[in-house]
Amino acid sequence: MRTGSQACITFAARSLKGEEALSGRCEWAARRSTESDTLKTANFFLFLFADLDEVKLTRLPAGILQTGGNWPAETVLGGLVSSSSRSGEDSWLKSLFVRKVDPRKDAHSNLLAKRETSSLYKLQFHNVKPECLESYNKICQEVLPKIHKGKEYPCTLVGTWNTWYGEQDQAVHLWRYEGGYPALTEVMSKLRYDKGFMEFRKARGNMLLSRKNQLLLEFSFWNEPVPRTGPNIYELRSYQLRPGTMIEWGNYWARAIGFRQDDKEAVGGFFSQIGQLYMVHHLWAYKDLQTREDIRNAAWHKPGWDELVYYTVPLIQEMESRIMIPLQISPLQ
Repeated sequence: MRTGSQACITFAARSLKGEEALSGRCEWAARRSTESDTLKTANFFLFLFADLDEVKLTRLPAGILQTGGNWPAETVLGGLVSSSSRSGEDSWLKSLFVRKVDPRKDAHSNLLAKRETSSLYKLQFHNVKPECLESYNKICQEVLPKIHKGKEYPCTLVGTWNTWYGEQDQAVHLWRYEGGYPALTEVMSKLRYDKGFMEFRKARGNMLLSRKNQLLLEFSFWNEPVPRTGPNIYELRSYQLRPGTMIEWGNYWARAIGFRQDDKEAVGGFFSQIGQLYMVHHLWAYKDLQTREDIRNAAWHKPGWDELVYYTVPLIQEMESRIMIPLQISPLQ
């Protein structure tokens, strides 16, 4: 038989139509409530929603906010039904979740990105013909450092890799443009008149099956991607979020990143601006695959990590992991 907490949780999950993130949290708490009979209805609601920026917990039905004892399902649901049946502003179910409208109406990019820099990032994915990968790497290692070191180009090669596990015969390049969109436009304009680059681009095109790119900003709470000595392997974890959940993702990961700093594995975190939207990329560095496994397992023993994972999973539509090996020219080794 369900406890009052479980019945209340189920009722809330079914009532919050369209609120996928909140429903996911309700379902998680329902699972957790079976592990302990001491989870109280009032404590559940206060714990479950008090930390959300978008949602404010205003009040609970009279008699629910007590300590000790479990409330029967009929008592809890009776309070819910009688309260939610009231009309207008007196409806408890309406007043439980009050949406806060940010008077600034600021763009997500301004709320989440680093304000102290104006850097823009470009992430490139090149799917190479299998028989051409070695030749592709060779010409990239000849040409890309010239752009990276050229003072006339306001851009920096952050890292360049081949995928090891994940999509095969794929090259991944990450560029930083110091100065944002004007810097990107300047670099692209100058490269059109660079005869060597245009010859490289033509030769490269004959080696590719497909290519795509994304323009990204970096999260304000993530590490700055700086050159590293090797040898390392790199993991690029890419998340397709549900539209409208980027701010909530940022709120959770602003706390979650603190759990992943002990071994300095965090390289950079980015979110898309142009290309496939609502995409998040987390870049990690590990000594080897076993070290990756050990570090990721250790995170689950830190109090709070499991809850943050449960909160963020409902925000994700798709996710992908690539294990990558840096080329010799990559500043990230």
